[in-house]
Amino acid sequence: MSANSPKQPARTDDEIRETILRYLYDRNQNATSRRGKNTGAAVTISVLRADLRRIHGLTVQQVHSNLTYLESQGWVEDQPVSKSFTTRTGGVIPSTTSYYIITAAGIDKIGGPSVFTRDRFEGIRIEATGQNIITLGDGNQVNARFQALGESLSELRKAIKASENLGEAQKVELVVDVDTLQTQLARPTPNRELVSRLWEGINRAASLAGLAEAAAKVGGLIAGLIS
Repeated sequence: MSANSPKQPARTDDEIRETILRYLYDRNQNATSRRGKNTGAAVTISVLRADLRRIHGLTVQQVHSNLTYLESQGWVEDQPVSKSFTTRTGGVIPSTTSYYIITAAGIDKIGGPSVFTRDRFEGIRIEATGQNIITLGDGNQVNARFQALGESLSELRKAIKASENLGEAQKVELVVDVDTLQTQLARPTPNRELVSRLWEGINRAASLAGLAEAAAKVGGLIAGLIS
């Protein structure tokens, strides 16, 4: 590389995780077999590392540390295949090969929720409650009465995650609070005190981070709920 070549900015862990998950998503989309070096939805760690290094320049350390995170969050699954080999002397040597594959949750994360995405209210006869529960584009489920508010919160959630004025720890806290508030919107009568307390913190942090416009849209809709 030339001494005058601009240095590429370091990628964050979230960017690397997105790269790994999208790689597995694309493999699954184009797969013609369950496992295989070139055609399988599931792939060995050696092929995964080689492809991500060749295509995206990821190091072994970047792949392993972030793959571990994706596994622990349920976006990726390790599907080991066990075999055994018999030696010339008659001994048996077990061998296990790990194959990594994107999960349904990972597919929904990249491609968006499907009509087949499992309903968190599965097993409950929602119709018996008289409610009309709908699923938003981000997978959150809310009472139809609060659709506009739910969608505005989803947009604010995206803005928070993309903000350059918030630290990663702050983003995590705000996203958790937004999700908790979204959960209240599935109730026929949300807890006003909880919604008000959550929104006060979210609104204050969002405004300080330069997200006042996105927050104002939510605020206009939430005012009638907490008044």
